Amino acid sequence: MLPQIAMVGGALILGLAVGIILFKYITDKKVSDSKGLAERIVEEARKESEALKKESRLQAQDEIFNQKKELEREFKDRESQLKNEEKRLHSKEERLDAKREKVADKEAQVVELEKQLIKQEKHLSELEEDLTLKADEHERKLQEISGLTVEEARESLLKEIESRTRHEAAKMIRNIEMEAKENASKKAREVLSLALQRYAGDYAGEQTVTAVTLPSEDMKGRIIGREGRNIRALEAATGVDLIIDDTPETVVLSAFSPLKREVAKQALERLIHDGRIHPARIEEIVRKVEGEMDTKLKEIGEQATFDVGVHGIHPELINLLGRLHYRTSFSQNVLQHSMEVAFLCGVMAAELGLNEKEAKRAGLLHDIGKAVDHEIEGPHAIIGADLAKKHGESKEIIHSIAAHHEDTPPMSILANLVQAADSLSGARPGARKELLENYVKRLEELEGLATGFDGVQKAYAIQAGREIRVMVDSEKVGDENTYVLCKDIAEKIENNMTYPGQIRVTVIREKRAVGYAK
Repeated sequence: MLPQIAMVGGALILGLAVGIILFKYITDKKVSDSKGLAERIVEEARKESEALKKESRLQAQDEIFNQKKELEREFKDRESQLKNEEKRLHSKEERLDAKREKVADKEAQVVELEKQLIKQEKHLSELEEDLTLKADEHERKLQEISGLTVEEARESLLKEIESRTRHEAAKMIRNIEMEAKENASKKAREVLSLALQRYAGDYAGEQTVTAVTLPSEDMKGRIIGREGRNIRALEAATGVDLIIDDTPETVVLSAFSPLKREVAKQALERLIHDGRIHPARIEEIVRKVEGEMDTKLKEIGEQATFDVGVHGIHPELINLLGRLHYRTSFSQNVLQHSMEVAFLCGVMAAELGLNEKEAKRAGLLHDIGKAVDHEIEGPHAIIGADLAKKHGESKEIIHSIAAHHEDTPPMSILANLVQAADSLSGARPGARKELLENYVKRLEELEGLATGFDGVQKAYAIQAGREIRVMVDSEKVGDENTYVLCKDIAEKIENNMTYPGQIRVTVIREKRAVGYAK
């Protein structure tokens, strides 16, 4: 047993020794191999480093070469620029030298010219003195020959120039008028005549009735009442004066307002028909008539707008149109006149290619200020324009109302249409009436204005004052001056007279040659 154990132990020891020897051999070999590998790596690194150094050196040399070439090129460019700049400066210097020489030459010329001008100025001064002396001598001789002073001669010359200028101006005015009339007169006559032909209006104006017929003379006493209480109550309620005189079966109503007269007339007729006449009943009837009259005014205004074909008018303006039914101008009913103007405006606007509705509206409202002009101070045209503006009418309508009597200068075609239609409606035969005394006075004033001009022999107002014919002295007034005289007379009439429509001024110059056979 022991020998076996000893054999196993010996084997183990032997194996261990062999393992150690093998391990050391292997280890030494690995070390040897590692040293060889390290030496090869170091050698390769060294070779690579030398290659990199060589490559870097080559790159540096290339970079230095390129930079050297770039610097050389820039140097050449800069050198070329400097040469060009030097050439340009040299050329500029040569031009400046040439200009300097020219300036020097011009300075010399200016100096020479100054010397010549001084000589000429001195010569002109001598000539001026000589001419002044000669002019004084000539003027003295002219005064001795003509017997006129300088002021008298100047005044005579100015008068001659003024006469010639007026003569030329008269020719020019005549030519301009003839040229304008050739184009405008024919068209205007066509439009106006067509408007008058298409509108057929009444020739007699409606009269406002102020007399009330009584059924008997006894009714006068009942109207007066005990101690005059009934007549005082009626006058206080209506604002109208009652005139009860010897006129049989008639009571006369007197008041400024035709509307108040109409209210009093209707109230009195109802009281007479009812038979109960006392202060309380009078006040009751007057209030009732006034309420009915307000409704009637509205109906009249609405009917007028319907007849004319104008819509959208403010209710207050419609009521004022109704009040115009009870207003008259030269015995012409103002509402009827306004409707005529509206129709005429519409016809003329249609012929001229304008807005017919707007023209009718302006014509209907043009006299709206007459409905209140006794309550508000100012021209009825301006009052009417303010009313139209207050109640939302357009600027064109407002301006045409304000300008139809030239309280404001007409600045639109619509304003001129309203003005023309207003004149047509008032100027047609029978449309208006005036007192005989005023008529004769107006004609005498018209003739007096014309005869006040120098050279006028006689003046005749014809066609009811619509035209004045002026006879002039042919020795004092020439053919061309007749146009100037006509303009002056027309302007004086416009500035000094008030008249409806327009007045035609005709100046007549007759040349007569008289001889005697012996």
